Amino acid sequence: MAYTRQAARSSSLLLVIVFAAIATAFELGSGLLQYIQEEYGLEARARLENWERLHSLAEPAPIRRQIQLVNSFFNRTPFVSDLQHWDQEDYWATPVEMLATNGADCEDFSIAKYLTLRSLGVPDDQLRIVYVKALELNQAHMVVAWYPTPDADPLILDNLVNQIRPASERDDLEPVYSFNGEGLWRIRGNRSKRSGDAEQLRHWRSLQERLIDVLK
Repeated sequence: MAYTRQAARSSSLLLVIVFAAIATAFELGSGLLQYIQEEYGLEARARLENWERLHSLAEPAPIRRQIQLVNSFFNRTPFVSDLQHWDQEDYWATPVEMLATNGADCEDFSIAKYLTLRSLGVPDDQLRIVYVKALELNQAHMVVAWYPTPDADPLILDNLVNQIRPASERDDLEPVYSFNGEGLWRIRGNRSKRSGDAEQLRHWRSLQERLIDVLK
């Protein structure tokens, strides 16, 4: 079925509802925690409880401190390719899936950081998930960019480099496109042009559906 503008608006509204629910009460629920413990063990449950504690610790902090805490927390997760971890070429995991299974690739790291920062109240227009080419590795990669002001040199949250550095210092990354809950942008050189809605990305739509299931 063709993707319509009405469907895009409905999906965007759904994502707003998800963020509102997480931000007002960042609690995973005893039922979910018990399920994770039964399926993945006590260590998996502890990782999710640590995520809740991270939120409590970071919530009153300034945004720069929030991005440091969130970046450091998720970068502790081992890198595992989608093919090895999910038996799929490309799978975008929710933060719950990532922490429960204790494995992630670059998309999962970026999504978990983005969603956690959104739940902490960081405005969506300050955040972009950026699909890039990692030049030194000669492969596709994904990072999060934080823009303190609209025209600022964004800070890059990356699982390959623990230090959060400005984009101008990341010559090893060549941006291709970026997205957040509000839109999708194509990038050519230093220019970024709106090209639609993030819900055009099939994996992003699937991720949102699974996020809703977590909150049920």
